[in-house]
Amino acid sequence: MSDENSAPLPPPGPPRQPKRITVDYPKDLTAVYSNAALFSFTPAEMVLDFAQLLPRPPRGQAGKVVARVILSPVHAKMLQRALTRHIANYERQFGEIRLPQTNSLADQFFRFTQSGQDSPDNDDKKDE
Repeated sequence: MSDENSAPLPPPGPPRQPKRITVDYPKDLTAVYSNAALFSFTPAEMVLDFAQLLPRPPRGQAGKVVARVILSPVHAKMLQRALTRHIANYERQFGEIRLPQTNSLADQFFRFTQSGQDSPDNDDKKDE
């Protein structure tokens, strides 16, 4: 049974091209370097804190968060897909990005013994 009041569907056309979005970059935009990321989330948002970790920082100093990005879970998933695609393109052009096999980047930067003391090659180590 057809509804006399319903309009016929338009014929399918060619797929629509995604809209191009233009973005203005402020003249005073500052780039920051990050070699670590910390993640947290709630049901409504994903928080990405980008940090700088220095190898063997002075005592009492830790890494420093240099930027915080808050995304909806949907946009976080879109970011994941975009990163996956761009990393694949990068590796096709420049070769595989090799990750450390044994130690994490944090382990490479911050070498501690099991006692929690700095490694023996610490410059602050006193002669015994």
